[in-house]
Parts: sequence; C-alpha cells; structure tokens
Amino acid sequence: MSVEVVDPVAKPGKGKKIIGFLGKLVLAAVMAGAGFGAGYVYFANPFSPTQDMLQLIDPEAATATEGGPEKVAKEVPEEKFFVTSYFTFPDPLTSNLRESRTFLQVQVGVSTQYDESVIKNVETHKLALQSDMLAVIATFSEEDLAGTTGRARLADALKDAVNKRLVQMEGFGGVEDVFFPSFMMQ
Repeated sequence: MSVEVVDPVAKPGKGKKIIGFLGKLVLAAVMAGAGFGAGYVYFANPFSPTQDMLQLIDPEAATATEGGPEKVAKEVPEEKFFVTSYFTFPDPLTSNLRESRTFLQVQVGVSTQYDESVIKNVETHKLALQSDMLAVIATFSEEDLAGTTGRARLADALKDAVNKRLVQMEGFGGVEDVFFPSFMMQ
C-alpha cells in the first residue's frame, strides 16, 4: 500500500481559479483594446487618402487643414442672368375647331426675357391679342392639336400672332414663349 502525503495548508483547485481569473482579466483587456482600436480606425479614418488627394489637387488646401496658410477665395466674374417675366390672360379663350363640332377652351400665358415693357404692351393690347389668338385657334383642326407636337404648333402659331400684333402696335414684339395653364377640348 502506498501512502500519500497531503499538505493541510494547500487546498486543491485554488491555483486553477486564480489562473482562470487572470486569463479572463487579460482577455477582457485585449478585447477592450481591440474595441478602442477598431473605433479609432473607423471614426478617425487614418488610412483615408483624403490628405493625399488634397495634396495632389491643391497643395495649399492640404496644408491649410494641417495648420498652414488658409485658402483664399478667387474672384468670379459676375454673369448676367435674364429674368423671365410671365403674363397669363385672365379669361380662357374658347373657339370652335376647323371642320369639327369640337371646341377648344384654353388658358394662355406668355413669357419674355426682355424688360417689363413687353408685358406692359401685352396688357395694354390684351383685347386685340385675344381676338388674334381666337382667329388662329379657329384655323386648327382636332387632328392638328393631337399630342404634344400639336400643342407645340399651336403655341408657336399663337406666339407669332401675338408678336405680329405687338410689332404692328408698338414696333416690337418680344414674346418668346406661349404656355397653356389649362387646355380642354370637347
């Protein structure tokens, strides 16, 4: 029979608990460090080629973000933009169409990029212009007005009639486009 000597002071399994606790503590520290590192790479983005691209595009811009000289805005020449003015005839125009029992009721608007005198001339001669437009509408048939191309042809014909009347009355037309806010054929 063999005799085993047992140390009454040392308890079995206590060393394994301490090593297991230290292992878990080291693993937690490594995981926390990995989390901070991943957050830095994700949010700070140190591998971004932004600074390199800025250096290639504009060397001053790359140094300005690093505390160098500030970027100075260049002067841009002023471009003149033309303002478009609109006028809508208050009453819709209603006319029979050529060779048909169908009639067209249309609201007409005009636009110009000339000064306000063109719109003032349109307002002044509104009655004569409406009469001319009704005469033009009566020359179109139902087939002529089919689709968007038909409406575009009507708009061009009305523009020509309006400008012809304005040239006759004021010496200058100036209407550049005709629009139809409402267009109803019955």
